[in-house]
Amino acid sequence: IADRQEGIGVCGWILVSLSFLLVLITFPISIWACIKVVREYERAVVFRLGRILSKKAKGPGMILVLPCTDTFIKVDLRMVTCKIPPQEILTRDAVTAQVDGVVHYRIHSAVSAVANVTDVHSATLLLALTTLRNVLGTQSLAQLLAGHEEIAHSIQATLDSATEQWGVKVARVEIKDIRIPMAMQRAMAAEAEAAQERKAKVLAAEGEMNASKALQKASMVLTESPAGLPLRYLQTLTAVAAQNNSTIVFPLPINIFGSLGQKSTGG
Repeated sequence: IADRQEGIGVCGWILVSLSFLLVLITFPISIWACIKVVREYERAVVFRLGRILSKKAKGPGMILVLPCTDTFIKVDLRMVTCKIPPQEILTRDAVTAQVDGVVHYRIHSAVSAVANVTDVHSATLLLALTTLRNVLGTQSLAQLLAGHEEIAHSIQATLDSATEQWGVKVARVEIKDIRIPMAMQRAMAAEAEAAQERKAKVLAAEGEMNASKALQKASMVLTESPAGLPLRYLQTLTAVAAQNNSTIVFPLPINIFGSLGQKSTGG
């Protein structure tokens, strides 16, 4: 609609001339009704006899409209934050979830936003709801929980391509919250707990294996040096006595001292 190039015709020009003549006759009183102020973040789409006056919206600043023949619509160009209400979706692996999000968009072409769609904000919200359901319906629950950023970028690209003809630029899409049934939460918690227990058991088994190998090497060293075993006993006794100042009953095999005596006599 904004790209039409037809003129307003002879009758239209006659009406515009009469309107302009009316402004001149009633000047300067009529000038206050003709001058409109458009704010910095706004643009005005002017209609003359039902046709858009220019492909480009007017403003910011003062604009001049003729009485009786001109009307205008102001369009806000600021960023709009649109909250997507919770949507109940069915994922690819047949899991029901409720997902809500936020869409940030702005109007970059006021003429397209006025001429090509009835209510640009309502249309963008409804399209965001539909796109969210369609995109999330193709994802599994694991992908939905782990790939927030990728899914948000996919929704943003789909929305941006669809709203381009409306003069809307989608800046960002965020998935705010994902709610899954309580039974599924318990099942996922049990699965995660079982995985952690499995890892803990594997680590404990690996620790036991490493400890047994270290003890095997220590026993081989003590076998080669018979005097090392009593020294190890005495070292352990000293460490325990330093920590707890009390009477300690420490078992010590007698044959150790016998082997030591024999070793000394033989030397």
